[in-house]
Amino acid sequence: MKKRKPVIALVGRPNVGKSTLFNRLVGSRMAIVEDLPGTTRDRLYGESDWNGRDFVVIDTGGLEAQSTADARALRPGATALAEDSAHFVVEIRNQAQLAIDEADVIVFVVDGRDGLTAADEELSIFLRQTPKPLVLTVNKAESPERQLNAAEFWALGIGEPIPVSAYHGTGVGDLLDILVGLFPDAPPQDEEEVEPLGIALIGRPNVGKSSLLNALIGSERSIVSEIAGTTRDPIDTDIVYEGRAITLIDTAGIRRRGKVEQGIEQYSVLRSMRSIDRADVALLLVDADEGVTAQDTHVAGHILERNKGIVVIVNKWDTVDKDTNTMVEYTRKVREELKFMDYVPVLFISALTKQRVNKVLPTALIVADEREYRFSTGELNRVVQEAYDKTPPPNRNGRPLRIYYAIQSSVKPPTFILFCNDPELAHFSYIRYLENQFREHHPFVGTPIRIFLRPRTQ
Repeated sequence: MKKRKPVIALVGRPNVGKSTLFNRLVGSRMAIVEDLPGTTRDRLYGESDWNGRDFVVIDTGGLEAQSTADARALRPGATALAEDSAHFVVEIRNQAQLAIDEADVIVFVVDGRDGLTAADEELSIFLRQTPKPLVLTVNKAESPERQLNAAEFWALGIGEPIPVSAYHGTGVGDLLDILVGLFPDAPPQDEEEVEPLGIALIGRPNVGKSSLLNALIGSERSIVSEIAGTTRDPIDTDIVYEGRAITLIDTAGIRRRGKVEQGIEQYSVLRSMRSIDRADVALLLVDADEGVTAQDTHVAGHILERNKGIVVIVNKWDTVDKDTNTMVEYTRKVREELKFMDYVPVLFISALTKQRVNKVLPTALIVADEREYRFSTGELNRVVQEAYDKTPPPNRNGRPLRIYYAIQSSVKPPTFILFCNDPELAHFSYIRYLENQFREHHPFVGTPIRIFLRPRTQ
């Protein structure tokens, strides 16, 4: 089991630069950075290290009173983002509280450009109630004048204000020295840690990805709302299931390219697609009321291109009128729409009522194990020879394809190299035939397999 790493939580008012500081601390643009309040809603996790200590950083949504959000959303010229963010104030505060509960060190981020505000004073009262180490960080203090003006934040009664510029990196090293010094003592070194299995929840907006995540882990890990687009950043949750370390990745909904709005939503979709790259297995959620759409097929194709394992999850099954043949008929339709991946398991669940949610992780683990299955060389060559004898490849230009021997070069996904007289003689349909023959001997449930032909060297 992985050792627990120290956790840093970034909290503060909206738009003080928490996400910029988060990206600076973890060394990548994981969090969406936009000069608009309310951009970050869920808590976002990232890992980093400093002076030999590994740690986790949590970015949280901006904390503000409900009245402040309502006034901001209703004032003339308010952006759509400000308007819809007012719906999430309570949820954002709850998410921030959960991050504080989880943290070893809390970083209270204030804005050196705005100076001390009444909202900062109000938040300081709330944060001083925690017994955990609390570090006051004055962001946007890139100039000597602002660094001097940071002294006014002593009035918050939290301690010495640490001036930084997350955007430019100024003072961040000093901040990290302070934070690492507040970490609990490092545990003794033991055996090498096992990389957790990555399982990504993928699908169109509002198909229930966050609801399924919460159902899987048994807590309100992500904000759940009927408003499409609630989740903007990919969110990682580490769990242990049946002795195996798993990272669950909740992602923003992926829309058809032409329907993706410029700006924040576009960045969200790009990060969701990158989340597929980080995963071993993708859970493709489909809305039971709508069936498999063209966009679902597009996303499935992207997962296949990345050679990831896949489980199709038909969610909201509780809303479908059913008889004894409904599930069989629905499965047939799913397979028909996703005919290029007929090897994937299909589950029918309701994240809302928890119906069959207990089947999701066991099925994902089966797919993960299938990605690591390896034929023995003797068994593989028997399969190839039997397939060749049963259906020889057609001649091309009067020349027959001859396969001499085969090896399995790798796993995750299972990859096979067939040595032959001339790879140009192999038609794609024969490669598909060989894949089907491999799957007859071992199903490779939920995982693509790759077959390459190479000329035999003399």
